[in-house]
Amino acid sequence: MIFSKENRQIFFNMTVMVVALGYFVDIFDLTLFNMVRRQSLLDIGIPEAELVSKGLFLLNTQMIGMLIGGIFWGQLGDKKGRLSSLFASIVLYSVANLLNAFAQNFEQYTFLRFAAGVGLAGELGVGITLVAELLPKEKRGLGTMFVATIGVLGAVLGGICVEFFSW
Repeated sequence: MIFSKENRQIFFNMTVMVVALGYFVDIFDLTLFNMVRRQSLLDIGIPEAELVSKGLFLLNTQMIGMLIGGIFWGQLGDKKGRLSSLFASIVLYSVANLLNAFAQNFEQYTFLRFAAGVGLAGELGVGITLVAELLPKEKRGLGTMFVATIGVLGAVLGGICVEFFSW
C-alpha cells in the first residue's frame, strides 16, 4: 500500500502514540503492582509471615515472564510483523491484568503476573523497534524520547492511583 506524504505522517504519529500509550500502561502496571503487592497478598489470604517471600516470588515470576516475553515477541515481530505482535502483546497483558482483579489464590495470581510479564516485555521491545524502523533517522531520537517520557508518566499515575484506590 502506498501512502501519500500526509497519510504516512499520520500513520507514523499514530504508531508513536500507540507505542507511547502502551509503554505508559507498562510502567503504570509495574509501579502499581509494587505498590499494592503487600495488600493484594493479604487480601488473597497470604499470612503476614510469608508476605516477603511470596511477594518476591511474584515479582521474580513476572520478571522471568518479561525475559521470556522479550525473546518471544522479538522473534514473533521479526517473523509475523511488528504491528500485529505489538497489538497481541498489548492484548495479552491487558487481559492478564484485568484477570488479576479476580485472582482467588496465590497460584492464580502467580500465573497471571507471569502472563502479564510476557505481554509487558513485548510491548516495549516490539514498540520501540517499530518506532525506530518507521521514523526517518532525523526523528528517531525524538520519537523514542516521546515514548519514554509518556511511559514514565505511567509511574506518576500509578502513585496517584494508590492514594485513592485499593488494589
